[in-house]
Amino acid sequence: MAGSRNHSAPCQLLDPQTGELKSKFLLVLTTTGGGDVVWRLLTSRQYGRPEEPRCYHGDPYPGFYLGVIDTSAGLGKKSWLDLHPLDDGDGIDVAKLLNAGMLTVAATIPEVLLRAALECAAAADDTTLAQERAIRDALAVM
Repeated sequence: MAGSRNHSAPCQLLDPQTGELKSKFLLVLTTTGGGDVVWRLLTSRQYGRPEEPRCYHGDPYPGFYLGVIDTSAGLGKKSWLDLHPLDDGDGIDVAKLLNAGMLTVAATIPEVLLRAALECAAAADDTTLAQERAIRDALAVM
């Protein structure tokens, strides 16, 4: 996954309200020159995120509408890429999680959809300059 730019991966994140680990899906957008992983959470909770336009930078929930990704991979609901900030994954830690089976590749999205998601994420208010640069570099080689 660390070298790919179009995979969704299930992981577990701590729910701040309950303190329990919950399964979540991430979309790998790209990797940085240093090998870190630029990713964003997927959500099936619409919360005012529109389906049209796909790329929405409005308040309070900016997102990119992906549609139904892959029912066989647990992604059978309408999904949005959450464009709120998310720290990059340390490339070494991500590789360890992959090797341990704690992080796995769940699905791959079509390149045309990935391109649109990358363009949307690069322009998001909460995308850092370094993340935007890495995303735009990935777009340039697609």
